[in-house]
Amino acid sequence: MNANAAMNSNVEVTEAAAKRIARIVSGEPGKSALRVSVEGGGCSGFSYKFDLVEGPDDGDVAIERDGATVLIDDISLVYLGGSVIDFVDDLMGQSFQIRNPNAVASCGCGTSFSI
Repeated sequence: MNANAAMNSNVEVTEAAAKRIARIVSGEPGKSALRVSVEGGGCSGFSYKFDLVEGPDDGDVAIERDGATVLIDDISLVYLGGSVIDFVDDLMGQSFQIRNPNAVASCGCGTSFSI
């Protein structure tokens, strides 16, 4: 885990997201964090991927808040810099949402974007 990269990541995890992550991880034996990554594909070019994992890989940046850990690999961090990871519970349903200032376009469902 690169402490310098973590300080420069500028990725924020909201209180709502941290609470939901901690709750999900507590119910999954052997899992300790939520990995957020960016992959090629999706209707707008890139897509977000969420996975529960046992722990960090080499090069991961760890963002910790309120007992929850979010892991982001170095490559995904380039696309996620300045983003806010939130958990929304509204009439449309419950979901993790990423507000990404780097995205110039996104799909209607909010799971893919382009830069």
